[in-house]
Amino acid sequence: MAGSETADAGVASSATATGGASSDSRRLAVFGSPIEHSKSPDLHVAAYRALGLDWIYDRRQVEVAQLADVVSALGSEWRGLSLTMPLKQQAFTLSDTLDRTAQVTGAVNTLLLDDAPDRRIHGFNTDVAGIVGALRDAGTSSVGHGLVLGAGATAASALAALAQLGARDVTVAARSAQRAEPLHDVADELGVALRVRELPTGWADLEDVDAVISTLPGTASLEHPLPDELIARSTLLDVAYDPWPSVLGQQWAAHGSRAASGLDMLVHQALVQVRIFVLGDPLAVLPDEAAILSAMFAAVGISRPAT
Repeated sequence: MAGSETADAGVASSATATGGASSDSRRLAVFGSPIEHSKSPDLHVAAYRALGLDWIYDRRQVEVAQLADVVSALGSEWRGLSLTMPLKQQAFTLSDTLDRTAQVTGAVNTLLLDDAPDRRIHGFNTDVAGIVGALRDAGTSSVGHGLVLGAGATAASALAALAQLGARDVTVAARSAQRAEPLHDVADELGVALRVRELPTGWADLEDVDAVISTLPGTASLEHPLPDELIARSTLLDVAYDPWPSVLGQQWAAHGSRAASGLDMLVHQALVQVRIFVLGDPLAVLPDEAAILSAMFAAVGISRPAT
């Protein structure tokens, strides 16, 4: 059962980064289903190598019904887990403490494990930080009115990210307005005015949208295409990255508009996971963090100079 506590900023860490790093090998992994496509091992291995840590990070196919038993069976060498679909809600319920972002969104994609036998499980949501980082890399550091396409598991994180960037109005377009109902509670908690419309409808009253986050499959086409003028003035983050450019990414490219893929989001959220696993704090800054981030981008084929 999810704990009511908020995770402290500095959960005790069993290792620190270079400049006092423990050479003890710790184990980590990404769990999900399917999992073969995950690029998380590439990202994390690059980060720990740059930090001089002899840590092991791999992937494991885990179903929702298996997660609790698998986590409880992990030995003391296990430091933490990354969770992808469909495990984020189940990970929420397993957590003894939750960071503020996880509490608001109802989703956990990162578990920090205390040492056994008195192990407590600390849940975090780093997807929001990933979305914010990707939009900022694309040149958008402030949002007035955001548009979220889709109301699935990532939509709450998209809503929280837009709020963090200053949005006070967010429109969610979903195939079913009923599916978007839980987002009203998230919006109320964030102080955001939420409007929901069904995807088959048109796109009136979106003249001031300056950021679009798509949580739809990358191959999805909208029945009613977004207006050219909206595409021309807004930044797109499409959480899909295979294939890239997605259908929407191609439309933004055709207009010469700024767009980021889910791969950018994945790298930025993984950096925050590394902070959690190494320092126990999503807000702590790693030693030479810019170089570590560049190494993580390079691990997935994106050239990004350290700054």
